[in-house]
Amino acid sequence: MSVFDVLTRFQTMDRRWIFVGMALSIFIPLIFTASCEFKVDQRVQALYQVVEDLPAGSTVFLSADFDPASRPELEPFFRANLDHLFRKDIKIISATLWEFAPPIVVPILREIADAHGKVYGEDYVFLGYKPGKELAIKAIGENIPKTFPVDYQGTPVEDLPVMRGFKQAKDFPLIINVSAGFPGTREYVLQIQGQYDLSIISSTTAVSGPDYIPFFKAGQLAGLSAGMPGSAQYEKLVWATSDPPPGTRKLATQAINVLNLGHAFIIVLILMGNIAYFLTKQRGSDD
Repeated sequence: MSVFDVLTRFQTMDRRWIFVGMALSIFIPLIFTASCEFKVDQRVQALYQVVEDLPAGSTVFLSADFDPASRPELEPFFRANLDHLFRKDIKIISATLWEFAPPIVVPILREIADAHGKVYGEDYVFLGYKPGKELAIKAIGENIPKTFPVDYQGTPVEDLPVMRGFKQAKDFPLIINVSAGFPGTREYVLQIQGQYDLSIISSTTAVSGPDYIPFFKAGQLAGLSAGMPGSAQYEKLVWATSDPPPGTRKLATQAINVLNLGHAFIIVLILMGNIAYFLTKQRGSDD
């Protein structure tokens, strides 16, 4: 069979072979642990360093503002960030402005905390969901116990040791926002960052990331992770010298491998399709 015949048959190839190739591009990176090398963005490096520089025993406020639709993109960062904080013996006061977040956030928070032997109420707490959007953020800036008088289980926050001494956003050395959109990072920056001169880092969806780069450049965000690539870069930094906690995988890193191989497969098909078309067209015109 000549090269011309191969190129001609390639152009009429059954599309089901393309589906098979794409399926292999998805499953191979999930089965094998080899990873493509990638660089860490300056914004993600800054985010990591802010957490790394926190003294042991510090307490941060973590606003987990995402839902099931954005979970695949933001959960990898959320898991890596919790592991990073707990490994450094940082205490966490967490809450959410998204009504569908608690069923997602609570199990992950409990799972990572248990892996590190952390005690609820002493080392971490989840205050629950607060409606109100921008008004809720302003209330967090002014008076957290008044905004969240009880945690998600109904326990008065004044009875939780981890809450002692933390009444306003400015009492925390760091605010962390895992944001899928509105309300989220933009509202935290506009409503309370400047007023209280807060140090805020953010993990956002890929589509929102470019909108927040000016905040990072202006110093209103101390660090920024955008989408799956940002989460993979953060995983690379957090787990460079240690393994993820039991039950946790490098989800973003695996996803990036899938995207890289899938995109490479599509690019190869496009190149081969164009080469086959022009060569067979030229041969046909010569005949």
